[in-house]
Amino acid sequence: MEKAFERFQQLILSKLEGAFSQEQEILQASEWVASTIQNEGWIFTAGTGHSHLLAEEIFYRAGGFARVYPILDPPLMLHESASTSSLLEREEGYAYKILSEINLSSKDILIIASNSGRNAVTIELAQAFQNQGAKVICITNLAHSRSVTSRHSSGLKLYQVSDLVLDNQGEIGDAAVEISGIPGKVGATSTVVGAALLQAIMAQAVESLVKAGTIPELFISANTEEGEKYNDSLLEKYKGQVPPL
Repeated sequence: MEKAFERFQQLILSKLEGAFSQEQEILQASEWVASTIQNEGWIFTAGTGHSHLLAEEIFYRAGGFARVYPILDPPLMLHESASTSSLLEREEGYAYKILSEINLSSKDILIIASNSGRNAVTIELAQAFQNQGAKVICITNLAHSRSVTSRHSSGLKLYQVSDLVLDNQGEIGDAAVEISGIPGKVGATSTVVGAALLQAIMAQAVESLVKAGTIPELFISANTEEGEKYNDSLLEKYKGQVPPL
């Protein structure tokens, strides 16, 4: 019998293949991202719990756009109280508190990740952006999301309030590897697949911009000889506009 790590490897490769088969959605997402940059809008990112890792994935990243604004609310992350974040993400109205000091416009785009897509905060973040005329792209686990009820009073889930849906191909419950003798499974896949989709979309958007004659503002690794100096001009330009910078 194959070892657990080998089964995980096979599952990840299979899910990545499935994720990248969503070619039409990936190309559409990259087109919207490129348009956002072309129009000097912001690429907002969001996610609660472990999905906040995807909100950070393309922020201040080597090869990443400078105009990325992650919505990072500490109580919704894991480092203060993971269990509290699980309760808070269900609270209706909290999303609007988070957005109260952020200026949104129709030139912006939101890329939001939620494996279950059932909780109020992510649903209301998506709705808030749509109300401003901004496009919303979600990365979610459709199998899981369709297997559970919404925790929002509207009865809707994230994939139902997004303009474009990317399926992370996950199992119900996210963990994918069965091991005899334990309850449930191990080896969650949503972060790996979600990060790969995000980086693919960004790469395609950059290529589209360059082909159209636009050289976008991109960070390079601060740990290369020239990186820190190169990035300083972008930090000086945007630090006052993006608090997490």
